[in-house]
Amino acid sequence: MTCTSLSSTAAPLSTAPSVNLSSTPSYADIQSIVADDFEIMDKQVFGSLNSKVQLVMSVSQHVINAGGKRMRPLITLLCARMLNDEPSKQAMHLAAITEMLHTATLVHDDVIDESGQRRGKPTANATWDNATAVLVGDYLIARAFNLLVGFQSLPLLQVFSDGTCDIAEGEVLQLQHQHNPQATEEDYLNIIDGKTSRLFMMATQGAAILQNQTQHLQALADFGQHFGNAFQIVDDVLDYSGDSELMGKNLGDDLAEGKPTLPTIKALELLKDSNQKDYEQLRIAVQTGKTPNAEQLIALVRNSGSLDYCKQRALEETKLAQQALSNLPDNRYRQGLYQLTELASARLL
Repeated sequence: MTCTSLSSTAAPLSTAPSVNLSSTPSYADIQSIVADDFEIMDKQVFGSLNSKVQLVMSVSQHVINAGGKRMRPLITLLCARMLNDEPSKQAMHLAAITEMLHTATLVHDDVIDESGQRRGKPTANATWDNATAVLVGDYLIARAFNLLVGFQSLPLLQVFSDGTCDIAEGEVLQLQHQHNPQATEEDYLNIIDGKTSRLFMMATQGAAILQNQTQHLQALADFGQHFGNAFQIVDDVLDYSGDSELMGKNLGDDLAEGKPTLPTIKALELLKDSNQKDYEQLRIAVQTGKTPNAEQLIALVRNSGSLDYCKQRALEETKLAQQALSNLPDNRYRQGLYQLTELASARLL
């Protein structure tokens, strides 16, 4: 993969990572910082679809209408304003393209995972079929690059083309390690660097390129990667400890699908040294995907101490993301990005 691990050397911010929900602004509060830009961007996500094929339009609108918080385009808008506090049509357009790419990856994920629902709504593959969903996902990626050409910026195209390759490689790497009880934490980090963190990096670096402030590319890459890592680790922890209704999927789904997530990888590592019987039970479940005793397996992962380790790793990645921000212009938009890291970590409570 072309995406390499980035280490942050920034000085710590004055505030340590917080997971105090009572003092953390809501997502709507953070979004309100760029409310006008966000509203225009959101309309552009739909307005950029112009296929002459009605089925393409119907499926694309279906998956985009499924909602989501539009976190990646929000980050693009916050970064653009942080670097130059002026309305930027280009930044809004790029944010919409970023969301289009994200939507495409979700469509493909649902096909791979054979998911029937996402965020409580039927997926494209369940509403139509796998072939239709895959091809419309391909269209969304192609359309995104068609729109990127309009910026006439080779550096921007380079970041997005390299990044899209890394996203695809991350997904394939996850498939390569599916049902592999020998997957390591390093394997996991390589997977999420590609499939999750890379798009956050593209969202941040694209804003800097458009604002002609490429001196901030490294700090923004560090922020995007570490924020993405923290975000994915929290998501994976919630697969064992979250609210299934809020998540829109059943607890333990990742285990049943044989996904190499950090909670399972660490639980196997801890159990191998402490409880051979439980280790074998979990190893077989990972290897076969057979989880008739899902509640017992979830309890086994919880009791292993794995989730405590994962929560600490998520907080470490959050701190690195916050440190990266200290190298960027200090204004309310940077504060919004900082608050976004707090909000992501607060999901652990």
